[in-house]
Amino acid sequence: MIYRIIGDTAMVVHAAFILYMAIGGFLAWKWPRTFWIHLGCALYGLSISVVGWICPLTYVENWGRENAGQAGLPDEGFIDHYLTGVIYPEEHLVTVQAGVGAVVVLSWTGLALLTLRRHRARQDTPA
Repeated sequence: MIYRIIGDTAMVVHAAFILYMAIGGFLAWKWPRTFWIHLGCALYGLSISVVGWICPLTYVENWGRENAGQAGLPDEGFIDHYLTGVIYPEEHLVTVQAGVGAVVVLSWTGLALLTLRRHRARQDTPA
């Protein structure tokens, strides 16, 4: 039972990480200090996509599932198993990746504009 919980927990954490990687930049609009965490996550996610590394959470999920007597993830990994062909058609993977990249850039652009606006507002306020 514990191994199944480990596998399921790794799956949920993996999904949360991917969601945060995609839209976490918008959280920095409210909490600007979280930008640095998001930057690290986005760069890590980009490197996994570009280089083809396997995320450690995939290993944890596989280990938990296999020890629970379940099938582990296929060699393609988490995204191909849970998202590609399920959430979006397989032939649109590159489009989805580009869309996620565009959302990240949009969130960072918005953060830069908000930061500039806040900075100017502080300068305009009499001391």
